[in-house]
Amino acid sequence: MGFEAAHSDFIQNHIVQRTGERRGRLERGHREAEILFCRNVWWPLRGNFNDLHPEFEVLDWRGISYFCDFAWLPGYVKLIIEIKGYGPHVRDMDRQKYCNELNRETFLSAMGYQVISFAYDDVAQRPELCMTLLRMVFSRYNSAAATNDLETITEREMIRLAITLARPLRPIDIVRQLDLNHRTAVKLLQTLCTKGYFTPIAGKEGRHIVRYELNAGKIQRLL
Repeated sequence: MGFEAAHSDFIQNHIVQRTGERRGRLERGHREAEILFCRNVWWPLRGNFNDLHPEFEVLDWRGISYFCDFAWLPGYVKLIIEIKGYGPHVRDMDRQKYCNELNRETFLSAMGYQVISFAYDDVAQRPELCMTLLRMVFSRYNSAAATNDLETITEREMIRLAITLARPLRPIDIVRQLDLNHRTAVKLLQTLCTKGYFTPIAGKEGRHIVRYELNAGKIQRLL
């Protein structure tokens, strides 16, 4: 089944399950930006719309209903996805609306939701970037899934640590963060160098490897 048919079924299935404002909001709210996200990002990445809920209703900290663009609810995850255009979310937003948006996102985080946002321009013009970032978010919930090159959860966590620290890794970073001994940390870093994910960096005298730099070009294929 192609995108158009799958997307149509996806929306119609949700419409028939809803009544009142929930149904009206879906009929009115699922428009250009949301459809573009489905076509450019979600469908190429997932190939289905399983567990994705469009125009998903949640309550904010005041008990007022708010409709998120999407919620992904596979049972063990509560992920909210927003597509934000520059106009309504930046240019046309007053101070109170800005405060309300930040408070809402903080409240939802406190309620166990992870909230992520994509710019409309990126969804329209740079969907590969959106897919890369979303794939990295998904990897947090699929840590047991194997990839072609990364054979262990520990290797993935080392790569995630390098991205988080935004600097070359030292063996001591692995020891401290992942509770491994020094010899194991060095061995794993060397393995990832062999696989092309890191480049070893020698010290001042050039005799010993002291750091391992993540190869940025591989990030899109990591997780």
